[in-house]
Amino acid sequence: MKARAAKNKATMKKMKKGATEFSVASAAADGAPDFLPLEGGPERKIPVSELKENKATVLYIGRIPHGFYENEMEGFFKQFGTIKRLRVARNKKTGKSKHFGFIEFDSPEVAKVVAECMHNYLLFEHLLQVHLIPPERVHPKLWKGVNRWYKPLDWVRIERKRHDKERLLDEQKKLVDRIIKRDDRRRKRIEAAGIDYECPEIVGCSQPAPKKIRFDAECE
Repeated sequence: MKARAAKNKATMKKMKKGATEFSVASAAADGAPDFLPLEGGPERKIPVSELKENKATVLYIGRIPHGFYENEMEGFFKQFGTIKRLRVARNKKTGKSKHFGFIEFDSPEVAKVVAECMHNYLLFEHLLQVHLIPPERVHPKLWKGVNRWYKPLDWVRIERKRHDKERLLDEQKKLVDRIIKRDDRRRKRIEAAGIDYECPEIVGCSQPAPKKIRFDAECE
């Protein structure tokens, strides 16, 4: 029994040694297949993937909290490296932040470090979403007007100017008619609700108020 066990042990050693030598020889041989498909067919080789050099320097930053704008972002991210350009997406009508933006660094290595460190970083109860943008996916108009600070329109001034403009006689009549119709609908809703209330009468003037005082020559 002992002799048979020793013989089996020696046989297993020879088989392992032979398998190791065969694998080394097959790997060293040019054109040797990497694996044989289980379903049958020709031998296959695993394609060698080339490591692409990282050249991305533009970062997308999402979920930017309120109050974390251009100056705050520049002051925070310049600790990693030199910032070339920075942009926060804003509403063209109101000028308010859309809570996402873009940053471009000088070095691709710095951009990669920022993407790894700042992704899912908790800032003012917001988890920042930081991703590298490949150079081929950067829009050519991404940095258009980046050096110009957007000044939102003064809609209060525009509405005041529209309200106070001089109106013609027809425009004044239409304005008064709309006010009277709106008041009639309000009176009907009050009556339908069973409320006993006498609404004051609206006295409309179809003549527009003069903007300037004119003096006749006879009054002088």
